[in-house]
Amino acid sequence: MSNNIDKNQLQGLLNTVSKKIGVAPEQLRKELEEGKFDSALSAMNQQEAAKFQQAVKNPALIEKLMSTPQAKALYNKLTGGK
Repeated sequence: MSNNIDKNQLQGLLNTVSKKIGVAPEQLRKELEEGKFDSALSAMNQQEAAKFQQAVKNPALIEKLMSTPQAKALYNKLTGGK
């Protein structure tokens, strides 16, 4: 999967996710850049967190999931199609 997201799209996505989980966008960005998902995991129930951790450990699965029409539609919905 190529990195087709520009800085404005990334910031929009970070803003949307940060509002959903109650974490500042800057903190979320820092954690994600460091490969940490503490804030995201704390907002999930145990079962969701376990599934997320499994997916993170399998980059091929993430790439496959992110290339689905559903994932693309969700991204467009979250970012307002920008």
